[in-house]
Amino acid sequence: MASLTVSKATPAAAGNTTANKEREGAEIVTGAEACYAHSKEMLKGLGFPGGVMPMRGLEECGLVRETGYVWMRQEKGKAYEHYFRGTGTRVRYDAEVTAYVEEGRMKRMTGVRSKQMLMWVPIVEMSLVDGGERVYFKSSVGIGRSFPAAAFADEDEDAAVDEKATPAAAAAPAPAPEAADANDEK
Repeated sequence: MASLTVSKATPAAAGNTTANKEREGAEIVTGAEACYAHSKEMLKGLGFPGGVMPMRGLEECGLVRETGYVWMRQEKGKAYEHYFRGTGTRVRYDAEVTAYVEEGRMKRMTGVRSKQMLMWVPIVEMSLVDGGERVYFKSSVGIGRSFPAAAFADEDEDAAVDEKATPAAAAAPAPAPEAADANDEK
């Protein structure tokens, strides 16, 4: 069951006083579906495409509006990997992803790595450039790369658009198999 709470401390980070201070006064959402919807809504509110962080197995996410601090924690502490077809890039999301957010920018990110050649490179910042037409990713060594924002379109929305665009094709019966050729029976 999903829930939204506003708290002064996060029980999950009880042993870490730095995390407790960063999370004071946070809006916390729990439950996989609610967290997924909340994270997509937050990203879109910042101007990012909805599919830029497709983390589905979330158990908790939170936002401290005063500081812009956000976190997303995966179920059972598992990392998640996703392959973005539009960019040809594999991205790993650790058990917990954190960042400070503002319009068009996520900075001081932790828990996100991109596979470049044979190495996993930490991504520490993500921002919109060229009027929101491109998303720029910056690594921990200051080197970055940008991709078209369209490459991170929300896969759920794309599937819904495809279903609406071709309802007749989905309902049409499958074509009958062709009769076997006499030469194929040998």
